[in-house]
Amino acid sequence: MSHARPSGRRFAAAVTVVLAVTAGLTGTPGPAQAAPAVPSAAAALQAASDSVPPFPVDQELIGVTASGYVVRDAAMRIRSWVRASDGAVTELGEDPVRATGQGDLVAVWNDDRADVRDLASGRTVLSVPTDPTEGVDFVGAAGEAVFTTDRDATAGAELWMHTANGTTVAVTGLPADARDHFVLNSTADHALVRYKTDTPGRSLALLDLATGAATVPDLSNGSNLAGDMALSRTHAAWVERDGARTSVVVRAHDTGETQRIPVGDNLSTTLEIGLQGDYLTYVRKGGLTAGAPDPLHALTAYNLKDGTNTKLLDHVVSADTSPSGVLYVRGGTVAEGEGIYRVASGEGDAPTTTLVASTGEPTELTLRRSDVLPVVDLSSDTSEAMVWYLSRGNAEVKVILRHERTGETAEFTLEPRAQPARFSIAWPGDLDRGTLSAYNGDYTWELSARPVNGIGPVLTRTGTFKVERRQAAPHDFNDNGSPDLLARDSSGHLWREDSHFSREGVLDHTGHTALVGGGWNVYDRIEAAANLGGAPTGDLVARDKDGVLWLYLGKGDGTFAGRSRIGGGWGVYDKITAGSDLDNDGKADLLAADNNGVLWLYRGTGNWRAPFTDRTRVGGGWGIYDQLTAIGLDGAMTGDLVARDKSGVLWLYRGLDGGTFAARTRIGGGWGAYQETVGIGDANRDGRADLLAYGSHGTRYFYAGTGDWHAPFAPREISTLFPAQQNVTSVS
Repeated sequence: MSHARPSGRRFAAAVTVVLAVTAGLTGTPGPAQAAPAVPSAAAALQAASDSVPPFPVDQELIGVTASGYVVRDAAMRIRSWVRASDGAVTELGEDPVRATGQGDLVAVWNDDRADVRDLASGRTVLSVPTDPTEGVDFVGAAGEAVFTTDRDATAGAELWMHTANGTTVAVTGLPADARDHFVLNSTADHALVRYKTDTPGRSLALLDLATGAATVPDLSNGSNLAGDMALSRTHAAWVERDGARTSVVVRAHDTGETQRIPVGDNLSTTLEIGLQGDYLTYVRKGGLTAGAPDPLHALTAYNLKDGTNTKLLDHVVSADTSPSGVLYVRGGTVAEGEGIYRVASGEGDAPTTTLVASTGEPTELTLRRSDVLPVVDLSSDTSEAMVWYLSRGNAEVKVILRHERTGETAEFTLEPRAQPARFSIAWPGDLDRGTLSAYNGDYTWELSARPVNGIGPVLTRTGTFKVERRQAAPHDFNDNGSPDLLARDSSGHLWREDSHFSREGVLDHTGHTALVGGGWNVYDRIEAAANLGGAPTGDLVARDKDGVLWLYLGKGDGTFAGRSRIGGGWGVYDKITAGSDLDNDGKADLLAADNNGVLWLYRGTGNWRAPFTDRTRVGGGWGIYDQLTAIGLDGAMTGDLVARDKSGVLWLYRGLDGGTFAARTRIGGGWGAYQETVGIGDANRDGRADLLAYGSHGTRYFYAGTGDWHAPFAPREISTLFPAQQNVTSVS
């Protein structure tokens, strides 16, 4: 069956007038919400937002009615109406909605029809059927009228105006070849019509709503028209682009006088313009999330009489004019935050802005929350995640972690990012540009965020946390969790060499070598002894040439307190090793083999004044060994022991509960090449104890623990942990 489409005249008769506009909406009142007083500069953002009705977050302003705002969500799907008096939201659905510039009327349309609705009362004022498949399209609404096009109409009569009083007329005064019409900005008396002709580009006309005639059909000739338009009772304005230059053209209705205001380069698609009395307002939208500063991000009022500019807002998301001719802007200022601002001008005065609805959000960059644990455990090789959530992501962020005692820092620079504005670091526990392992103790974090769009001040916030490792490292003297090595040179100077866990998770030498002090040649044996004094820091014992054993308590900063006498008679021992917990009571013990080959255990007490109990005999036959090294193969201070015999074979003695050892297990030969071996602890953070061997010419070798007592060490590697040094007589 074929369907004949009615002509333009017959189509006009098909328009249904549902309900006339009520008298209360035929005038041009402003929104019902009264303007709040402008708060003082010292008032908090919260006070500003509490003084006005709410406005929904993440909603864009797309229209203003006499008593509310038409908005759409961030996905541009759902349209709603927000009542200005109290912020109540009425959902309008997914169909496009446009304020008509009169009362609370809006046009709502789809492929079947276009309706004019009164949002305040909920009534439909006018309903016009459309059918794009038959060439009948909705092309705009203004006041009480709906506009459609009829592609079958005669040339020059394609555009039709349907009014609420039941009349339908063809719009006159446009060029005969005008097509692709759209009716947009309107006042109570006029509207703008955009159209195409055979001339390239788009053209613009001024339409008289009372007669349906285009009184000025050639506001813009079409070749340069590109971007936003604005209309007031006295002026029309539109954006033109000529090559790389963008300008706003303003024309006075009464005289036809035209002004051209240059506004920059290639800005036409993001430029929002408005008219308020003798002022043009213009702004480049999107400034809040922009990636660079731009003077055009600020809403600016341009005086059409003298050419002066006045800044009004810090940025704009969207804007529209109310039926009373007042501009309303969804935007923000650093002082009062995000929301709806009314832009009004007094007699001869520059426009002023008043916050009339608030989202409660700040315009300046803020820290919404931080996820930093109060206590950070750096025992493992995993990085510690620290997260800060800002109000927006277009910021350059610098984070400084500072150890309070030493002032050493770790610094991170984070680039701007899209939403969500989540800035995070994965801190592997290093300081000083990756050359130090982080010390235990109190820290502060400092976040500094510079908004790259130039809107608002630099954000700075601080917080605190602690670094606490679950277990002290037996060879850690400066409380940073990584092993240190004590090396004595031929001049009697004792040096402490630090190590660090790099950001790649590899233990390496730091270059931080500190002099402990001189005069250590009075001792013939120096041993790192782990924690003997009850504090978490490692201590050391030293035997002088008269056989007196001395205790040096670690102070936790890499230095040692003055010596304390443990006792005499230690000259009977030719081998001493310390630093492991043989009896598994949580206290470091000491082992010593006498000249008769008997091995003795000195159990730790945890009391630095008397650090050891009386000795306990472990067993005889230890005279076959020329070196003993305490080592905990599981990474803790368990009482395992490696012993090198005089043939250079290394043997493992696994510690048993009660201070005894299992039968020895052969590790391998060739260990006679080393001057000394040191149970360095867990030097690669894999949970297993490692061994450092000091060879001829100062070369050092690293043996990583495997965790398998049958083959406790991986093949050796030349150690970068502590580079080779000449002139070293002993290490521990």
